[in-house]
Amino acid sequence: MTERERERERDGVVESCDVAVIGGGPAGSTAAALLARRGHRVIALEKARHPRFHIGESLLPMNLPVFERLGVLEKVRALGVYKPGADFEADNERGYNTYAFARALGDSPPHAYQVWRQDFDKMLYDHARESGAEAREGHEVVRVEQRHARETRLDVRTDDGREYAVQARYVVDASGRDAFLACRRKLRRKNAEHQSAAIFGHFRGAQARPGEDAGNISIYSFAHGWMWMIPLPGGVMSVGAVCRPDYLKQRKGRTVDFLLETLEGNPALWRRLRQAELIDGEVRVTGNYSYDSSRMGGPGWVLVGDAFAFLDPVFSSGVYLAMSGAERAAEVVDQALREPRREAALLRRLEKRQRTGMARFAFFIYRFNGPVMQWMFRHPRNTWQLEQGVISMLAGDLFDTPRVLWRLRLFKLVYALSGLRDWRRWRTEHRYRLAQARIRFTGGTTPLDQE
Repeated sequence: MTERERERERDGVVESCDVAVIGGGPAGSTAAALLARRGHRVIALEKARHPRFHIGESLLPMNLPVFERLGVLEKVRALGVYKPGADFEADNERGYNTYAFARALGDSPPHAYQVWRQDFDKMLYDHARESGAEAREGHEVVRVEQRHARETRLDVRTDDGREYAVQARYVVDASGRDAFLACRRKLRRKNAEHQSAAIFGHFRGAQARPGEDAGNISIYSFAHGWMWMIPLPGGVMSVGAVCRPDYLKQRKGRTVDFLLETLEGNPALWRRLRQAELIDGEVRVTGNYSYDSSRMGGPGWVLVGDAFAFLDPVFSSGVYLAMSGAERAAEVVDQALREPRREAALLRRLEKRQRTGMARFAFFIYRFNGPVMQWMFRHPRNTWQLEQGVISMLAGDLFDTPRVLWRLRLFKLVYALSGLRDWRRWRTEHRYRLAQARIRFTGGTTPLDQE
């Protein structure tokens, strides 16, 4: 301990708590509220002040049971736009297929909501405070030192320049893509095979889907990635593109024009947007690089939400994975503080569960822009209830429902067989093209020409 630390402790500016939570997003607020309810003294530290902007407005049906257990379901309903499903481009008369959540297998709710994230996140943080957590805003953790398994010191700086320290028996890192502990412990691993970035804005006057599909999230493809349209409260539509970073680098300061030119790249989306107005001319750009951490936790600490891992947002999995993971992590922390000998086994079980669910999402995410997956989404078949299995995946039911999980395994087999069929067709066509080129060069004919 330095002399400065001793002076600060003598001055009484080191606060003690059972659990310190870094970050005030959905994961941090969930963990803070649930641990405070269990009787622990919780200090939650958010470096910004709510409401603050955040991407990720579309929620999943499997969020709803978490909201209910947390006690915020009615608050979410008041904030959100009713979301009955998701739709994807298709070669049919309407131009899209609707994957209605009401058709999912298992017990996932038949709908979800789309929300303004700044309002949603503020509501959750306020709820954590109402649940007994000391939820502080404008308080940034700038340094952390773990002295023992149940003694971690966090140095905090407030946005008005004050400094103080917190000594915690347990640390929950919910710092989002800052990945505070993972970076300092050198645990963060970038996914070199799947990198993306997003450019997006909010529009007024965009065309909604007709009838019962009006609240759907709509997903479109284009040459450099995929696009979304998300209906929000007040007649606003969130519209953006997730694309490869190299493509986004081409904008060279032309952010607004670049977004509009990109969105024009999909005619079906642009038809819904051409009469719309970009609100305040504001366009946002964010890096959505896919990553994970080599460990989820250790004695006295655990990573939740994006502080642990981040997937491409194509299936809107972020908030659900963050909140459901934080809910499970709160149980682990509570039991670890009461029965330390169980901590290692509980953390292993939590990490295995979280990675397994993420891997099931990732199978679809990492193949989404490929020709085979695109064809399967454009031409869904419900043989063996495979389409309903995909709907259950889109609803977030990826952990505990056996009849969903075995259909997803079967979907992988069908995907592999479809890929093999396409590879053979590609090989035949490729050999034919080579033969044609050879004939043109030599002036002869091929057996296929002679037929």
